Amino acid sequence: MLAALSHPRLADCRRLFLRNYEVCINIGVHDFEKQGEQRVVINVELFVPLALSTPTEDKLREVVDYDFMRSTIAKRVGRGHIYLQETFCDDIAAALLEHPNVRAVVVSTEKPDVYPDCDAVGVEVFRIKEVTA
Repeated sequence: MLAALSHPRLADCRRLFLRNYEVCINIGVHDFEKQGEQRVVINVELFVPLALSTPTEDKLREVVDYDFMRSTIAKRVGRGHIYLQETFCDDIAAALLEHPNVRAVVVSTEKPDVYPDCDAVGVEVFRIKEVTA
């Protein structure tokens, strides 16, 4: 996630984050993974221009609500079985970027229970909106 911080198009942005959001979902390609849910830990960073996220009235409507991140993930989880973490990350990133005030996202997912000899296996993706003329 550190690479995103140095991107020149994000210099005027505020970084919002959701850390270590744990869900139990149906994910995986192996037969044993299709038998039930697995723990997945999700991290999200949103980059929102300061001009679109600096409140003047101290009102929630002036910023991107944190609930947006959680509800976006819940919608994707609700669509059913996911084979790959890559697909899961890409889907979440694309949905988060649909918010008009979000300029860029970083999404990572980790499956902490796959191997006994490591903390987790996972995927991370960074996406930034294209500049439109």
